[in-house]
Amino acid sequence: MTDPDTAATDTVQIEAAVFRRLRRHLLEARPDVQNIDLMVLAGFCRNCLADWYREAAQARGVAMDKDRAREIVYGRPFEQWKAEHQPPATPEQLRAFEDAQRRHPRAD
Repeated sequence: MTDPDTAATDTVQIEAAVFRRLRRHLLEARPDVQNIDLMVLAGFCRNCLADWYREAAQARGVAMDKDRAREIVYGRPFEQWKAEHQPPATPEQLRAFEDAQRRHPRAD
């Protein structure tokens, strides 16, 4: 029988590894995928990940502001990443985003 403490630790470590892999994938393999496109298709983006990271840190008593959380997710200051990888949204992207918001309101 598995020790509940060991199982809980394993779960935390697995979930952390999955987060790191998702972050690495977005940073290294797919920096071309725009946040607006992620929002349209998945209902979350890199900024959402940063918000969730900050909320989880704060829930555990770790002080963290939005800029620090974004730097962790983006691997550099957000403004630097944005200048390198995020062109202005096209009219088509904005329409798709608005349509997605109407169909699938955020449920944070």
